[in-house]
Amino acid sequence: MNMQQLMIQAQKMQRELKKAKDQLHEKEFSKNQAGVVTVTVKGDKSIQKIDIDKDALEDKEMVEEMIVVALNELFDQIDEEEAAIEEKLAGGAKGFGF
Repeated sequence: MNMQQLMIQAQKMQRELKKAKDQLHEKEFSKNQAGVVTVTVKGDKSIQKIDIDKDALEDKEMVEEMIVVALNELFDQIDEEEAAIEEKLAGGAKGFGF
């Protein structure tokens, strides 16, 4: 493979990676904690919605903890999907000797 073909393939991979990450950033992720708290975030980690069961509002600390847990789990899920995207596309880079 000559250098020009290598550069063309590398640019194609960069475009595919950007497209996949853009799609991930628009995807919504939701997590429900014990039916009390539901948190929705986008793949860019922007918080879209937090829904709290009105009966749970009496236990402020529990609700706060559930929100934190839900957000951390969602952010981990997003990170895992992003890593999977990078790994999948980097698999094609093996032909480049990377």
